[in-house]
Amino acid sequence: MSLAQLFPYSVWECWWLAPAALIFDLWLGDPDLPWRHPVCAVGKLLEKLEAPARNFMRAGGPEAERLRGRFAGGVALAVLVGCTGLVVWGLVCLPVLGGLLALYLAWAGLAMGSLLRTGREVLRRVENCDEPEARAALSWLVSRDTSAMDRPLMRKTLADTLSENLTDAFVAPFFWLLVGGPVAMWCYKAVSTTDSMWGYVTDKWRWLGWAGARGDDALAFVPARLSACAAWLADRCAAKLRFLPARLLPEPQWQGRWPGMGVVARQAVGMPSPNSGWSMTACAWLCGARMGGPSVYFGTLTPKPWLGPEQGEAAPWGNARLLALCQLLRYSALCGGLALWLCATVAGIPFF
Repeated sequence: MSLAQLFPYSVWECWWLAPAALIFDLWLGDPDLPWRHPVCAVGKLLEKLEAPARNFMRAGGPEAERLRGRFAGGVALAVLVGCTGLVVWGLVCLPVLGGLLALYLAWAGLAMGSLLRTGREVLRRVENCDEPEARAALSWLVSRDTSAMDRPLMRKTLADTLSENLTDAFVAPFFWLLVGGPVAMWCYKAVSTTDSMWGYVTDKWRWLGWAGARGDDALAFVPARLSACAAWLADRCAAKLRFLPARLLPEPQWQGRWPGMGVVARQAVGMPSPNSGWSMTACAWLCGARMGGPSVYFGTLTPKPWLGPEQGEAAPWGNARLLALCQLLRYSALCGGLALWLCATVAGIPFF
């Protein structure tokens, strides 16, 4: 069996799938259908794998937990990725229905539209509701402790998570959709889901989540750098189109500046994660406000560098600036996604 048969509907054999999924995601958000989202099934399977993996980790005693936990987590990840990929492959290879299912799975694998919709709802509550309700809404999107946050910190934290998810919610799954169709995309989603559920540096997950976290770092390495390029491209496109009527331009417009990829790279590599800082740094500069900084996760203060302009140059995060960030992210997904698709289509490299 060839790689093309293992990974059907890549951009080199189905040019229309990726742009169709992109448009559906940005304008419609997640598919609203009677059944649950496919990522829920991935998460349920991972939950069922936890008990045997944890039992194996503990069977050798505390001194062996590090090695056995990493091994058990790796096996669980391999099972999850294998089962996910096999199910998706079986669905997209069905006669007659395969193309329709491929479009559905490609659309469902992207999450920028639903992320921005949820982000705007959280922003509305941060601005208009009392602080306990605003903190509860913010916790929909972040894993850090929100219990002591005031409104300025809630706004900054919302900016952090929205910009970081340019990579996780869109660029990385779209990249793997181009390379290997829905099968590769959902194999990546399985790894990303493992990182989201298990990839915490806590006593509970330190060893079981190690494989998922390292796998996600590897698979998102290139997409994370591309996400910074996508933000730059969105800014360039908006600048070139300012001659158009205002109703055709993003509103509100982000007001920052592009500092150069060298500055973005130097700031991004200071983050604990090798990938999260790229889109955050690019968006911080383009919006003219700071992101990052020390954050509390599970009761522990985690030191992180500040990203974006210096404090004296940076503006505070407010309602208008966060709405501008949402527009920047939407245009980054649109411009970056179409540019990636066009490059891959025109190049026509027969990887498979």
